[in-house]
Amino acid sequence: MIALNFQYEAVDRAGARRKGVTIAATKAEAFRKVAALGLTPLTLRPAGRGAVGGGGKGPGASFFGSDRIKTKDLANFTYQLGVLIGARIPISEGLLGIAQQEREGKLKVIVMDLAKRIEAGEQVSHAMNSHRHALGEVYVETIRAAEKSGNLPKVLEHLSDMLEKSQETTRQVRGALMYPLCVVGVLGLALVFLLSFVVPKFARMFAQRNLELPLFTRLLMGFGESMQGYWWAYLGAVVLGVFALRYAWLRPDGRTAIDRALHRIPYLKDILVGLTVSRFCSVFSLSLSSGLGLIDSLDLAGKSAGRPLLVRDVNRMIAQVRSGGRLMDVLSVCAYLTPFTKRMLIAGEQSAEIPRMCTVVARHYDRETTHLTKNIATVIEPVLIVGIAVVVLVIALAIFLPMWDMAKIVG
Repeated sequence: MIALNFQYEAVDRAGARRKGVTIAATKAEAFRKVAALGLTPLTLRPAGRGAVGGGGKGPGASFFGSDRIKTKDLANFTYQLGVLIGARIPISEGLLGIAQQEREGKLKVIVMDLAKRIEAGEQVSHAMNSHRHALGEVYVETIRAAEKSGNLPKVLEHLSDMLEKSQETTRQVRGALMYPLCVVGVLGLALVFLLSFVVPKFARMFAQRNLELPLFTRLLMGFGESMQGYWWAYLGAVVLGVFALRYAWLRPDGRTAIDRALHRIPYLKDILVGLTVSRFCSVFSLSLSSGLGLIDSLDLAGKSAGRPLLVRDVNRMIAQVRSGGRLMDVLSVCAYLTPFTKRMLIAGEQSAEIPRMCTVVARHYDRETTHLTKNIATVIEPVLIVGIAVVVLVIALAIFLPMWDMAKIVG
């Protein structure tokens, strides 16, 4: 969901001026968010576009990257902050100690600024709100709710565990995809070499013999000669395609279309659904435990999942909840969540234990996703073998069929 980053200047209850950044879809929503922090907004001005929710872009993001803190670094910082608060060490002093030991430069600057702001009298959540683009909206809003409910140490512990699990799952998925991606990459390079250098040589040899070549062979050889003569055009098309996909992913409509296409791939769909449902339930449980209401918890959980299809369904759920519907009544409009997840959430609402049921669902899909990612190479390997065999067979037939004809003529 794309929103605007609003820079604001406000005064607190003591009359001191405060500056910061908040993310909202409209200026009115930004005003309400600043007012919810106990501040009186003086000025609000848009500071650019940014993606709201997990994995999105912040105000400092560019077309090529993001200024978000890495999940691993954020998890370590969250754990240390929770230990400091649990040990009743003054937060500003503890943050200065964390900053001195922090190696990641971006996070070190943020922690130093947090220490200065908290020492000057700001609340933890208010100080973090100025770095919402780097920490993420889910992180900041969860801290704000936990601080308001007086449950900050426990929430920080759960938040740290959730971030660590997210990092581990991401590492497993990347590791599982490394082998098939390497195979596809090497196969692609080999195919380019054959079509660009080997096939054109055979084409010239066949032309000298005045052989009547099959249509398929002529097409393949023409393609190889075009790659050799117009390689820059093919390279430009590849680069343009990458930029086009990137541009589409940054736009709401394009991202939804890409997400829908990814969910049509059989095995990949199971992995995406497992990862998304696990993260949704983890954030939903954490948000409710930290003191957020049902609507705000649903909103944060949907955004944190990073899947446009789920965000669309969650927005429909929120609209019905605002109209007076209960969670068990509005789950039917969410096609993304699995039947198992819906049954567990309904049971949680009936027993007043939604956070615990969400934790059970998240653990279930964590295990299922881990199993799927470990076996992804086993699933993809036969497909790769068939693909390689087809490519080799096509090139071999295109080249050797005319050569057999030559052998017959010479014989």
